[in-house]
Amino acid sequence: MASISFRDVTKIYDGADKPVVPNLNLEIADKEFIILVGPSGCGKSTTLRMIAGLESISSGELYIGDRLVNNVPPKDRDIAMVFQNYALYPHMSVYKNIAFGLTLRNVPKDEIDRRVHEAAKILDLEHLLERKPKALSGGQRQRVALGRAMVRNPAVFLLDEPLSNLDAKLRTSMRSEIARLHRRLDTTFVYVTHDQTEAMTMGDRIVVMKDGIIQQYDTPKVLYDTPVNLFVAGFIGSPQMNFLDVTIAAENGKLYAVLGQDKLEIPAFKHEALKPYVGKSVIMGVRPEDFLPFDQATADNSLSAKVDFFELLGAETNLYVFIDEKKVIIKMPSSMERPTAEEIKVPVEMQRAHFFDKDTELAICH
Repeated sequence: MASISFRDVTKIYDGADKPVVPNLNLEIADKEFIILVGPSGCGKSTTLRMIAGLESISSGELYIGDRLVNNVPPKDRDIAMVFQNYALYPHMSVYKNIAFGLTLRNVPKDEIDRRVHEAAKILDLEHLLERKPKALSGGQRQRVALGRAMVRNPAVFLLDEPLSNLDAKLRTSMRSEIARLHRRLDTTFVYVTHDQTEAMTMGDRIVVMKDGIIQQYDTPKVLYDTPVNLFVAGFIGSPQMNFLDVTIAAENGKLYAVLGQDKLEIPAFKHEALKPYVGKSVIMGVRPEDFLPFDQATADNSLSAKVDFFELLGAETNLYVFIDEKKVIIKMPSSMERPTAEEIKVPVEMQRAHFFDKDTELAICH
């Protein structure tokens, strides 16, 4: 069993003013694929390194399975780690790189050979076993690093931004390879990235971190549809959610989000949460894909916008406009006719609009 449990874990470096990870509580179930995501410096890699035993814990308890591992050395934790820079030995062949950890543990040669060839077959490295790392592409080197971890049959796989050095095409293919590897090995994966696309496409659950604190921990769909605060809403999604300052107004039993001369009718199921904000300013979030076709504009669902420029992305086009002097991105099919006027009406799918408290930045309703 390879569940992982952080219980009031704090990490503070010597001489630092404050902890890089303060009072972390996190439960990772056996065989889950968990993503730690957040901006640079948020504590995600430190959290991973504490699991590995490469960083000591200042206070609190860390369990792998039912074993307290605070003072257990890395080699005795039954974990394998894949690093951002691959960490391959340049003078060794692919075969010897993959076998290295087993050789150190005095595993019998025939068992080493069996495991290496089994991993090489899974990772499509059989034809490269005699090559040195310098003769490999970035994607092949990353697969060798994965193979070296695989042959140890660890209870926990730790991956620290393993795709950040690859080009966009390779990152896409390696994402699917790692997800497939998780299904095949059926063990616990903890994966660190700052790339929210990786997080959304690979993880069973995602831990969104900021300043060492967990902001939200849930499935990709829940994070996308119901972010708990402004930070998660802006971090998850590409392009990111648009944010506009609106005033909540009540009129004839209806609620409206008012921006300048425009007003957007708010669906009834959001009324209860928004009633305390009538007459107050809140933040309305609209994802780029949650705008309606331009021909569906009405007086109660549209905002006045000034067209800036178009960004063609193949099947989709991003339309950049200014609404109330804020730049807003609208995602539309490339087959849709582009507006030709400089000033247009942009219809909003208000069923999908998000509202956030300006002071606390917490979600009011979705």
